[in-house]
Amino acid sequence: MQLTKQQIDYCMECGVCTGSCPISYDRPGFSPRQMIKKTLVEPDGDILESSDIWACLSCSRCSDRCPVGIDFPEFIRSYRAKAIAVGNLPRKSHHGIFQTITSLQTGSLTQNRIAWAQESGKIQEKGDYFFFVGCQPYHDVVFEYLDLQMIDSVKSILTILNKMGVEPVVSNDERCCGHDSFWAGDEEQFAKLARKNVETIKNSGAKTVIFSCPEGYSIFRESYPAIVGELPFEIIHISEFLARELPKADITFTKTGNGSVTYHDPCRLGRRTGIYEEPRQLIGLVPDTELKEMENNRENAVCCGTTAWMECSSCSKTMQIKRLQEAQRAGAQTIITACPKCQIHLSCAKSNTDIDVEVKDLYAYLSENI
Repeated sequence: MQLTKQQIDYCMECGVCTGSCPISYDRPGFSPRQMIKKTLVEPDGDILESSDIWACLSCSRCSDRCPVGIDFPEFIRSYRAKAIAVGNLPRKSHHGIFQTITSLQTGSLTQNRIAWAQESGKIQEKGDYFFFVGCQPYHDVVFEYLDLQMIDSVKSILTILNKMGVEPVVSNDERCCGHDSFWAGDEEQFAKLARKNVETIKNSGAKTVIFSCPEGYSIFRESYPAIVGELPFEIIHISEFLARELPKADITFTKTGNGSVTYHDPCRLGRRTGIYEEPRQLIGLVPDTELKEMENNRENAVCCGTTAWMECSSCSKTMQIKRLQEAQRAGAQTIITACPKCQIHLSCAKSNTDIDVEVKDLYAYLSENI
């Protein structure tokens, strides 16, 4: 945090952060600039008691635009462990089930993470490629009420990889990546998960780890080295891998697409890791698909409204509905995203409206059009 504190001293109080923040549009009084200002006067004062410390989405829209490069999401994250210590806790979504699942994975746990893969394609116990699946094997049960089959996304990825001649390692010993623990201020839990995952991947002999979830990819890339040192393997997001390798593979997209579509940039894949064009290139592989951009796209894309399974509120729903309406205004019949949480949150918001825009996973979209 030393660099961040130094940067905070340079805050120009220009208000760009607050003007960029999607939370500040709908939550009265929420202001990144004012929170920074308060800590300059009283470093461990009111901010630790404030509910605003949990409202930040860590979407990085503010820090992306800050003229002095203040990493506001990291600034907020650094105070969250202190806030918990004084009894200021976040509101957990879905009765805290995902926090419980994550906590269980820090210990000695026997999981059946690979049944879906054994049914869907060919996998290996050891090999050059490790497919880091993330928490999607746990999503289907929780989100059955939304009629979402979240496992279809990773099934589609495995199908595509197999068609390209890749039989990746999929492991029962994989753990939650720790993204949510990290952003909720639980660094001890995050460190346990990071060490377990790196050890599992090393034991598989993998040289390259392929991620489907943007959160897993971003947390390995940004935060794992501080725990385990330099990663002993290459990491790549599946959108990068497919954009690079699919055009060289003997795969033909013979069906027609879904007409007009738009692409929703996930915060972790876009602003935090800079991947904007690869998903659009993949959509462009499907014949008869017209990609229509929303007004807010790429680095200006708006967050899906909540993060780390906490603080889902009326503010979140307002943001989600606005995003769906933005897709509708763009003339899209389908909004495609490359993040499971974005798909869940946008689908949840849509279920309570009459907005006629389908929400679809990018890799399921590709697979069904091969």
